[in-house]
Amino acid sequence: MKKQLIIPNSLAVLLGAPLSAWAEGTAKVDPGDTAFVLLSAALVMLMTPGLAMFYGGMVRRKNVLGTLMHSFVAIALVSVQWILFGYSLSFGPDIHGIIGSLDWIGLRGVGIDPNPDYASTIPHMAFMIYQAMFAVITPALIAGAFAERMKFSAFRRFTLRWSTIVYDPVAHWVWSTGGWLRNMGALDFAGGIVVHITSGISALAAALVIGK
Repeated sequence: MKKQLIIPNSLAVLLGAPLSAWAEGTAKVDPGDTAFVLLSAALVMLMTPGLAMFYGGMVRRKNVLGTLMHSFVAIALVSVQWILFGYSLSFGPDIHGIIGSLDWIGLRGVGIDPNPDYASTIPHMAFMIYQAMFAVITPALIAGAFAERMKFSAFRRFTLRWSTIVYDPVAHWVWSTGGWLRNMGALDFAGGIVVHITSGISALAAALVIGK
């Protein structure tokens, strides 16, 4: 009898363990689709450090490290926020088309079984981590508007609040089942609405508030 490798489901997803070790328990999971989404999530994650280097090259030498850290701290802060309640607010069961409920707080109920509303052939956990990478890079994009001109402590507070008040609701409107913009037929190509429009308008607003 062959010995079976037992790996926690969430760890198997995040570390890319052999899909055959756990896909057997979920008939609808497609190993190819899952591998592709996890690879895509890794590539999107690399965009944030790339953004850090891009913005770091735009500022004076004395501010390079602080500017780099804007992007890296966004990875840490938003990842925790996303796991605790951000994903539930964005993609959780709909409340009047405006926001998701907290039914999935702390990723409760988000496991390896596919969610037919979002991705019927990959684990729900894989979909969650893929969406997390977009939630991470969006507030980091705003940092270019106030590079060298905002305290690091203020940026931390801004990132956490902006992700909760702006990003999560808009993501629900456009991408989530029941979102009012999605119900109106809105199509968001390559994150043009949720990622780029929200970060662009917010960057403009931040620049206007801070001043020349």
